[in-house]
Amino acid sequence: MKIRAVIGKNFGDEGKGLAVDYFSLLAQKQNKKCLVIRHNGGAQAGHTVDFPDKRFIFHQLSSGSFRDADTLWSETFLPDLYKLGDEINDFHALSGLTPTIYADKQCRCVYIDDVLINMALETARGENRHGSCGMGINEAVTRSAQKEFCLPLANIKGMSSQELFSTLKRIRKIYVPLRLKELGLDIKNCGQYAELLTDDSILENTAEQMCRNSQFIKIFSPHLLNNYEEIIFEGAQGLLLDEFYLLYAPHLTSSRTGAYNPDHFCLKYMPDETLELVYVTRTYVTRHGCGPLPYADLFNHTKYCITDKTNIPNDWQGTLRFASHGTQNEFLSAVKGDIAELQSKFTLSLMLTHNDETNGNVLTCNGEVPVNTFTKNIRKKALFDNIYLSKSKYAEDLLL
Repeated sequence: MKIRAVIGKNFGDEGKGLAVDYFSLLAQKQNKKCLVIRHNGGAQAGHTVDFPDKRFIFHQLSSGSFRDADTLWSETFLPDLYKLGDEINDFHALSGLTPTIYADKQCRCVYIDDVLINMALETARGENRHGSCGMGINEAVTRSAQKEFCLPLANIKGMSSQELFSTLKRIRKIYVPLRLKELGLDIKNCGQYAELLTDDSILENTAEQMCRNSQFIKIFSPHLLNNYEEIIFEGAQGLLLDEFYLLYAPHLTSSRTGAYNPDHFCLKYMPDETLELVYVTRTYVTRHGCGPLPYADLFNHTKYCITDKTNIPNDWQGTLRFASHGTQNEFLSAVKGDIAELQSKFTLSLMLTHNDETNGNVLTCNGEVPVNTFTKNIRKKALFDNIYLSKSKYAEDLLL
């Protein structure tokens, strides 16, 4: 069995969709059955897979879906069942495929009030926004910490829409006022979100959609893993946004973005297997959202006019920002921290994407460095066993 974990090395948007599509393509070419495990974050992810004639942005389905890879949501994934139906329908309309989705029964589900509270809070912060996507991830994590208000997937699959509506209404009545007070908010000063947080028809529609879309999900059982020869962990966001990487607090995410979740999953279900950790980065650095971005002043916007069709400007994260990489030690620092306490057997790989956008150079604080020179210097550190290079945005053009 081949097991890989695709991990964003920076602040997200590094090319994880491309990486997962590439590894799924390798499995498909070898006629190996492939499973992609989504293990952190939720519907806020936006992983793009490109073809010459089409492109798709994956949120909850795996980025290996075009290559017949199945999807598994591990226990640490936070699904938004309300949004799932649209993604499945849009993907089927483009590809003619309906992916198989498995999920751990303990997945903590996001629901509409998590999203609304998230949006109300971020709006109230004004210029002091944390850079949230406004998708309710942290609110779902916080709510789920209280067992009586948690929404495990298994519970939802066992409910009628009316039963789920009653459950959501109880949470709204008891939990939501307490949470708003804790955040220094009041329903009266939630602006445009106040009406939505008091409208029962919103909850009724949410319950109907969540129950309907839950039928797409099959509950995961460990023996399922024996059916696959290739397993890929598809991480969301990046190492520098990990909830315990405090250098950039409070502009972080409420999840483990690195090797922690794949490590624990492997120890639990596949303790004898070796995990290839693939750290993905563009040849430059991006950040979509608030918070520090070192070396942004060194990025030459005149020379590199980059258009990103996925990370378009929005009310929650503003405009995608660009920067150069730091020193070699800075480049490797977060990776070294990520692997420091791993218990699984592992190997390390680096994937450099978007090479075509920088004329085959890595942009660093010390100037432009040809990719071959950069990777040669990185190999001298004896950290990475493999280095993957993308010639374009298409998986077929990726090189080892």
